[in-house]
Amino acid sequence: MHRYIVKRLLLAIPTLVGAAALVFVLMRLIPGDVCVVRLGAGGTHVDPASVAACHRQLGLDNPWIVQFLDFLWSYCTFDFGISMWSGNPVVQEIGTRLPVSLQIAVMATVIAVLLAIPLGTISALKEGTWLDHVVRVVSIAGIATPSFWLGIMSLILVLNVTSLATGTPWLPPIDYVPPWKDFWRNLSIVALPAITVGYRYSAVTMRITRSAMLEVLREDYIRTARAKGLIEKIIINRHALKNALLPVVTLIGIEFAFLIGGLVITEQVFNLNGIGRLLVQAVQNQDNVLAQALVMLVVAIFIFTNLVVDVLYAWLDPRIRFS
Repeated sequence: MHRYIVKRLLLAIPTLVGAAALVFVLMRLIPGDVCVVRLGAGGTHVDPASVAACHRQLGLDNPWIVQFLDFLWSYCTFDFGISMWSGNPVVQEIGTRLPVSLQIAVMATVIAVLLAIPLGTISALKEGTWLDHVVRVVSIAGIATPSFWLGIMSLILVLNVTSLATGTPWLPPIDYVPPWKDFWRNLSIVALPAITVGYRYSAVTMRITRSAMLEVLREDYIRTARAKGLIEKIIINRHALKNALLPVVTLIGIEFAFLIGGLVITEQVFNLNGIGRLLVQAVQNQDNVLAQALVMLVVAIFIFTNLVVDVLYAWLDPRIRFS
């Protein structure tokens, strides 16, 4: 197991270098100039000498290969640089936004797992019954409903119900407060977006759970276990569900990593300053340093999540050996 983990970590190095090269080239192919955007933000005339001085300050006058090598070396030394737009350290910019996206992703994952696995399992066990049809309708509705529309509708519903109950309009807090400082205020900020994202997340996972369970329940070893007289609960929990969870765990891991940087629309609807919104702003402002750091963060989270998922395979299915 230890050799496998070390090997996977070493294989992650070429993945990170390839992602770094790709985002480095793509950011410089986007039309525009961060110096022109920053100096002309107020609608004033941009002096070419000022633009050239800005290029020298940011190192944009160097050849691409030099900029790329500097970029790689800075990440090897854990120096993520200074934002080209705000002038703040990139670590500070990410540190203020990452807790929001991370908390929503964790809460949405918990909601999805608590809904999808039990309902998907029940739907497979009760195939063809009214309960199966209800679960399938709920899952299809979650897949077909856009997250931003569901978020807007849930926000409007909560606003209307609260206004009618209290007689005063209620708006969710704009500033993010960590849960250890003010739990209820934090919950009022992240509850609605987490439920909105978690419902769609659970709908996809529910479908995969149902399909995997139906496939496993038709296997010969399940029929053999029933023929031996094992209790149905033991057959489902120890034999069927653990084997059916392999594709489900893969999906959960991929979706969780995607949620870290893929909540752009949800963050926009609920006015949250998360990683996804920060990445869009960095691309719009031609802030190459910040955009590169955000993309590399998402890539690193994907790599780590896939490693955790692969390790969980051995626990779910003892037949899997890492060698």
